[in-house]
Amino acid sequence: MIKKEVAYIRKQFKLDHERLSIYDILNVYIMKETNEIYHFERTPFELLEREKQELHMGNFKKLLAGDLDQKLFELKFQEQPESDKPSQTLLHQALVTGDTEEWHDLMLLLVEKMLEDTKYERDTVITFVRGQYYKPTKERNEEAEESENDEMFANPFILCSINSTEPQRKTLMFDYVEREFKYNVIVDPIIKLRSPEQGFFYPSVTDGFSDVNRVLYCAGKVNDPNQHFIDQVLNAEKTVTALEERAIFEDIVKEIAGDQLDASTIASVYEEIQQVIETHEEEEPPKLDYKDVERVLTASGVENVTTERVELAYQTVIDDKNYEIKASSVVPKFTSKSIKIDTKVATISVSPQDLRYVKQVNYHGKRCILIEVDEDAVIEGFTLNTEEL
Repeated sequence: MIKKEVAYIRKQFKLDHERLSIYDILNVYIMKETNEIYHFERTPFELLEREKQELHMGNFKKLLAGDLDQKLFELKFQEQPESDKPSQTLLHQALVTGDTEEWHDLMLLLVEKMLEDTKYERDTVITFVRGQYYKPTKERNEEAEESENDEMFANPFILCSINSTEPQRKTLMFDYVEREFKYNVIVDPIIKLRSPEQGFFYPSVTDGFSDVNRVLYCAGKVNDPNQHFIDQVLNAEKTVTALEERAIFEDIVKEIAGDQLDASTIASVYEEIQQVIETHEEEEPPKLDYKDVERVLTASGVENVTTERVELAYQTVIDDKNYEIKASSVVPKFTSKSIKIDTKVATISVSPQDLRYVKQVNYHGKRCILIEVDEDAVIEGFTLNTEEL
């Protein structure tokens, strides 16, 4: 699954969108004290009040927001014994059935799996919807107008969102009619639809087509997937976050080049990887195997880089010399993100392409950060004096 496929799906989640149909919604309320189903309610989505529809749509868009491998993770299902009721089987049956009752029962079976070995800290609402989105069979230029003759391919889906609740706060109200201040206490819990805890979208998409062997898992926080939910509920393979992959890459480089590199070399490494990303022609994001890492480090000026040393580094760090690292996880985005230089005195943020202008120097026996600039430095409106070293 690639970024634009996720973006296309998320874009459809609007009320009255001609390319989206949501048929049914099932809300299941879980009590934290008993960790059991307290209430469930299934309703045709179109029969909900419009205000409720808008709240749910906003929640679904929030769930599907974020970057791949940071907040959204495409997962492959693990092979499970048939007697274990694997989630892929339950989801696929629910996807293809035309019986609303059967879909409802299958979703409750998934809820039972969510309650096993899990203790919810707050009352929780688990929401399922089933529907389908439509996608043109042929890609069109963004500037070209759509034609009534464009063929649309229907993609059925199931979306699950898990949201916690919070108690209503005690408030002081002003009654316009009675013209008096009133103490107001609402005991009903509030469902936090603006911040889903986690969820999933099934099936995922591969090469523009629905892939029933994969599911898109949606974490509530960046780089914080729930591995228990992934393994025990979805029965999917363990995922590696972009943050973890970047740490893996850094450890591999340290095994090869040591802990100390000058800023210019680090900048060259990022530039080489960025070039791999920009020149990659396939839709799937590029990955770096040990041969790619060897080429990147050699081109960046790292000394004594050999195939044997890179293979050994892969084996030492991740115990798999054939492991492939996603290039996008390693390098900061040149257009938006910056690299932080941490020191005891201050934290300095520098864009990756400007990292080559930073050096650590020894000045009168003290380590200093030297940054080459083309113009005067200004601090709080004051221009710094230029001193000669």
